[in-house]
Amino acid sequence: MRIGLPIAVVPRRRFANSQGIRDDATKVVGAPEMAEGGGEERASSSTPPVFISYASQDATVAEAIVEALERQGLKCWIAPRDVTAGAPYAGQIIHAIDAAKASVLILSGNAAASPHVLREVERTASKRHSIVALRIDQAPLPADFEYFLNSSHWLDTSSIDIGRTLPKLVAAVHVALQAPAVLPEVAPAAPAHATTVPTRSPNRAAIVIASVIGLGLAVFAADRLWLSSRRAAATPAPTPAVSAPALMAPTIPEKSVAVLPFLDMSEKKDQEYFSDGLSEELIDMLTKIPDLRVPARTSSFYFKGKQATIADIAKALGVAHVLEGSVRKSGSTLRITAQLVRVDNGYDVWSETYDRKLDDIFKIQDEIAGAVVTALRVHLLPTQPAASHRTLSTEAYNQLLLGRQFFNRGTPDDRRRAAAAYSKAIALDPNYAAAYAGLAYAEAYVFDSTGDVAAMQRAGAAAERAVALASEQADGYAARGFVRSVFSWDWAGAQSDFAKALALDPADSTVQRRFGSLLASLGRLPQAVASLRKATALDPLSNPAWEHLGRYLMFSRDFAGAHEALHRALEIQPESPYGLNDLGELLLLEGNAAEALATFRKIVNSEGRLPGIAMAEHTVGRAKESQQALDELIAKYARESAFQIAESYAWRGEKDRAFEWLERAYQQRDGGLAEIKGDPPLASLRADRRYKALLHKMNLPE
Repeated sequence: MRIGLPIAVVPRRRFANSQGIRDDATKVVGAPEMAEGGGEERASSSTPPVFISYASQDATVAEAIVEALERQGLKCWIAPRDVTAGAPYAGQIIHAIDAAKASVLILSGNAAASPHVLREVERTASKRHSIVALRIDQAPLPADFEYFLNSSHWLDTSSIDIGRTLPKLVAAVHVALQAPAVLPEVAPAAPAHATTVPTRSPNRAAIVIASVIGLGLAVFAADRLWLSSRRAAATPAPTPAVSAPALMAPTIPEKSVAVLPFLDMSEKKDQEYFSDGLSEELIDMLTKIPDLRVPARTSSFYFKGKQATIADIAKALGVAHVLEGSVRKSGSTLRITAQLVRVDNGYDVWSETYDRKLDDIFKIQDEIAGAVVTALRVHLLPTQPAASHRTLSTEAYNQLLLGRQFFNRGTPDDRRRAAAAYSKAIALDPNYAAAYAGLAYAEAYVFDSTGDVAAMQRAGAAAERAVALASEQADGYAARGFVRSVFSWDWAGAQSDFAKALALDPADSTVQRRFGSLLASLGRLPQAVASLRKATALDPLSNPAWEHLGRYLMFSRDFAGAHEALHRALEIQPESPYGLNDLGELLLLEGNAAEALATFRKIVNSEGRLPGIAMAEHTVGRAKESQQALDELIAKYARESAFQIAESYAWRGEKDRAFEWLERAYQQRDGGLAEIKGDPPLASLRADRRYKALLHKMNLPE
C-alpha cells in the first residue's frame, strides 16, 4: 500500500554541519512527486547506490556509518553533504531516494518522532527499494514505521556495541543491492528487537564479498570506533558490555542509576546476605518509578568482588549515576551508609548515614529510595501499594534473603536449601507472599531433579498462595505461569498469568525471560526472541537472559545471532553448563562437530556433559565412544535426563529409542519437554505421527 506525500510547507530537517551550525530553512514536501517506478530509469552509473535516512540528532552515528560503508566501496548519498547549493532541497532528497538501490535507516527514538524520516521511509518502500534498518536504541516504534519495515532487514545495536555490527551492516547492504525489490505487505508488526536474519538468502558472491568486507571492517572498527575500558589491574573485571565505539556511544539518560551491592562492614563479615538483600530491595523499589532507568539485579551484581572502577561499571550498565553503600550490624542496631555518585565527574550528589534498629529496616529502604529519587528530580507516581516482600518479622525476611542466595547458586542441593529457607520464612509469617513465590520456583526445580511428586504439588500450592496474598504484584503470577507451563502444560493458564505479570511489571527482566520461554514452547519464536531481547536490555549482564536469547535464535536458525548471544552469555559466566551445551548444539548444527565436542567436554557436571558428547562423538564417526557416553548417562541419570537421552537417540537417527525416552520424559513430567517444538536435536522426529501424538497429549499446537 502506498500513501502519497501531501504538498505542504514544513520545517526543513535540522542538520548540523562541521561547525555545529544548524540550517533552519523550510522545504516543500511533495511538490516534485514522481510516477511509480521512475527512480530506476533516472539512475546512472554515477548515482550513489545507498541512501542514508536519519534524524538530525543522530548525525554523528550516520556520518560514521557513511564512512564505514564508503571505505568498503559503497558510495552513499547523505544530506546535507550531498545537497547541491541552490537547488530545491526536497527535490534532491526525492531524486536521491528514487535513484538509490538501497537505503540504510538509522532507527531511533529521534527517527521515530521525525515526520521527515517517515516520509523518506515511505518513499523508499513505495519504490520497492530495499531498506536495511540499524536500530540504535530501545524507543518504541509508531505503527507507520512497523508497517513499512515489516519486510526489511533489521540489525539491532541497542544493547551491543555498534562497531561489532558494522561488518553485518556492510554485508547486508551488499545483499540488499543485489536482491530483488520487495513490496511492503500487511503483516504482523516487526518486533521491537527483530532478529538479524536476512529476508532472503545471499548468493555465493555476496557471501564471499561479506567475508572480505567483514575482515576489512574489523580493521576499521579497531582503528576508528572502539574505546578500551579495561582496567589495568591484576584481576580485571570481564568487559562483555563495557566497550563502546567513540563516535557512536549510546546516549546515557540523565535519569538513570545503578544500585551496586552494599558492602558488609560488620565485624564478623556475616551479614552479606542481608546487605545483598537491601540492595535488591532498593532496585525493586526504584524500578517502579516512572522515567527512571535502573539496571536489574543480575547486571548490578555482576561486578561484585571484581576490580572495576565506578566509570567502568556505569559505562557497562549505561547509567549516569551509581548508588553504593555499606551495612554495619552491631547487636540489634544497623548503620547504613549510602552515596549517590554522578559518574561523569565522580562527585557525590547526595550521601546519608542511617542508624536504625533492626525492626525499622523497611523504613530505611523507603528513606534511601526517596532520597535518591529527590536527588535525581524524578517525578514519582502516587504511593505504590505495599510490596509483597513486606513482613513484620525480621527473621522471616532474613530467611527470604537466604532462600534467594541459595536459589541463585543453581545446584540441586542449593535449590533444596532454598526451599527450606523459604519454608522457614513462611512458618514465621504465613502471609509472606514473596516467600511463597520463591518457594514455588524452588520446589519446581526440586521436582525436576528428583521426581518428587510432592515437591510439584507444593510448588503449585505455593504459587497459588502467592497470587492470593499479593494480587497487585507480578511475582506470584510469574511463578504460577512458570509452574503451569513447564510442568503442568496448562498453556492457556500460563499465558493468562504472564499477561497479568507483564501488565503489573513490564520492566522485570525475569518476567520477560520466562514469558519468552513460554512463547518458545508454543512455537512463537519471533515473539520469544523479542521478549528475550527486552530481557537482555533490562538486565544486560544476565547470563540466563543471554542464554535463552541465544537458544531461541538457534531454534530460529539465526546462527549468527545465536553465536553472538551465547558468546555474550559465556563472557558473563564462562562455565555455565547451559551456555556451553547450547553453543555445542549450535556448532553441531553448523557442521563443526570437532569444535562442538571440545565445547561439550568443558561442561563440568557429567549430567550436562554426556548428552552432548554422545551426539558429537556419533557425528565425528566414533560410534563406540558415543555409545559409552550414552550408556553412562542412562546408568546415572535416567530419572533426571530422560529428555536429554531422547535427544541423543534422535540425533543418532534411532527414532524408536528416542520416542521410548520421550514417553518416559512425558510420564516423569520432565521440564525439558517444554521445548519439544523447537529443540534442534529432535528435528528428525517431527514428521513422525508419534511426535504429533505427543504434542497432542501435551496440549501443544502442531
